[in-house]
Amino acid sequence: MDLAEICRVMGRRWYVLLPGLLLTAVLTVGAYVTVPISYQSQSTVMLLNSQKATVAFDGNPFLSTQTSLTGMADSLARNLNSDASLKDLRHQGATGTSAAKIADNAQGPLMWLTVTGTDQAAVLKSDQLLTDYAKKRLEQFQAQQSVTERAMIRMTTIVPPQNPVAQTKTRLEYLVLAALAGLVISMVATFYVEARRRRPAGRRAAHRSAASEARPSPAGGEEEAADRVAAGPARTAPRWSKEGGSADAGGALPPAAYPDEAAAGTGDVPAVPGTSESDAHRFV
Repeated sequence: MDLAEICRVMGRRWYVLLPGLLLTAVLTVGAYVTVPISYQSQSTVMLLNSQKATVAFDGNPFLSTQTSLTGMADSLARNLNSDASLKDLRHQGATGTSAAKIADNAQGPLMWLTVTGTDQAAVLKSDQLLTDYAKKRLEQFQAQQSVTERAMIRMTTIVPPQNPVAQTKTRLEYLVLAALAGLVISMVATFYVEARRRRPAGRRAAHRSAASEARPSPAGGEEEAADRVAAGPARTAPRWSKEGGSADAGGALPPAAYPDEAAAGTGDVPAVPGTSESDAHRFV
């Protein structure tokens, strides 16, 4: 089936395709209304070496980035993504979805703290709470291990929580999915109706073809007519033989066969000149 045939089918079955397209439009509008726009805010923090470890660098923590700081950043991110930390953030008033991870392609112990939600103001506030909470959790970890203040790893904010940005990818995906689903349903319904309408027509054509094959051809009809003319008229049995039976079979001859004898009241068969009585009976 080529494109032209598809267009012809769609034109013939417009009464099926049009409601399907309207349904597609309704699905798309419904997805646009029901799926809200999500917003995302992100901050970037960095772990710094302790004051004691930066003495050799004149107290500059950015000159001392040990490998252990990256390991600590990974441990802190896992703790911030735990259920207990998320529950603490909820108690503090955070909303939306929070996530902490090591920054992509980072050259040091950098972390991304991200919050996603549907309310711009709430998302920005939640990201600020997450940034402060991450710093507190880092201090709690080291306090639990009885680390002195001068030896504690510190945290600084490289990029503060940014204004929430609309994330339209998810909404767009739902819109495209709704449109494709409605279009596929419309096309399937259209070609299904077309197939159902073509099936009886195909059966009628098959019946007509079978009838034309069973009908004799004109040449064959002429030959049969010529044979019947050559054979002559068909002979039929006499009427009295059908009514009363033949004399040879032992049945009585009908009175109408011999009107003179019937009028005289006798059942004898008149003799034919030149024949004997038995021959007369045999002739009859």
